[in-house]
Amino acid sequence: MDSDPQREHPLVAELSALEAQGRGLHTAFAVLRRVRKGQTRAGKPYLDVRLADRGRTVAAKVWSEAGRAMQTAEQLSPGTHVKVLFEIDTFKGALQLNVRGLRPADEGEPGYDPEALADAGQALVEGLVMDTMVFDIETVPAVELRKVPPTVAQAVTKYADRQKWDEEKVMSLSPYFGKVVSLAVGDGEASLPDQEVTVFIVPPDDVAAPAELPPWVRLVTEQELLEAFWALAGQASVVVSYNGQNFDVPFLMGRSLIHDIPVRVDLQSNRYSLRPHLDLYMAMGGRNGRGPASLDVVCWALGLRSPKEVMDGSMVATAFAKGDVKTIAEYNAGDVRATSAVYQRVRDGLLRYRDDW
Repeated sequence: MDSDPQREHPLVAELSALEAQGRGLHTAFAVLRRVRKGQTRAGKPYLDVRLADRGRTVAAKVWSEAGRAMQTAEQLSPGTHVKVLFEIDTFKGALQLNVRGLRPADEGEPGYDPEALADAGQALVEGLVMDTMVFDIETVPAVELRKVPPTVAQAVTKYADRQKWDEEKVMSLSPYFGKVVSLAVGDGEASLPDQEVTVFIVPPDDVAAPAELPPWVRLVTEQELLEAFWALAGQASVVVSYNGQNFDVPFLMGRSLIHDIPVRVDLQSNRYSLRPHLDLYMAMGGRNGRGPASLDVVCWALGLRSPKEVMDGSMVATAFAKGDVKTIAEYNAGDVRATSAVYQRVRDGLLRYRDDW
């Protein structure tokens, strides 16, 4: 039997406060970002839903018992502001809402503030939302070592000596000293090699950006790049990376913290889960330490083209200093195409046999 969201139930003002709520039914206003049909192995139908506000995106299920809510959700367009009635649940350790009622929000009703649901990154990603989002980032130093406090510079130098790295590499790989200058995203289910990849590029401040860039390259600030990433990640069924658990996601989280940008979806807590973040490096056993398992190595082993044939990450800082953002974008896009090719092999050869996929 459906529950009616019009009834009196505690209103959760922000989705970021869900964990602090008690048991029972609650209501909230949110943006309906995605609706997908599904069914259990026993044939029970459900809707897989994504709900969002300004600070967070959460997963939700609408089961067949809530027939009216299911029918309404199927009829609404993505981006519709809704009021939902739900119970707070978990699935494989991650928060998930069990929706009991859902309807469009009414203008002027108590607790409804459209501005509180606005996502700054949404305007940046119109037309780019994908179900399987493959991504990769490129980073460079954000500061000069001589301009940081002596104790901080000493910490960088000691770490570089211990790792036998140069200081520039240390700074490029840390969100405290580095910054994201390129984010490439592509649909992992697209046919290869015709996959369309979009690259968000942050041009250097002191070098003029090229007068002409390919239409798939978008010039943005780092803050806009981060907002775009979380907006896309929050609407994807699965986010795919290669070694993203160890590098890309922690780096993006660190830079988001520095820029005071909400980390809208949890891609890090369940390190060995396949959703919402599928790290191919982890899924293929790279964590076992049985020899090198870089993207370049895996591409070679699978007979796939590697983007490292033309460039590698150590060359990005030099290209960035010259203002050669087109070369960085091409390299970054190549990484996403290679990761997508690996994903499709892993999807067809490994994941379809796993119960947790």
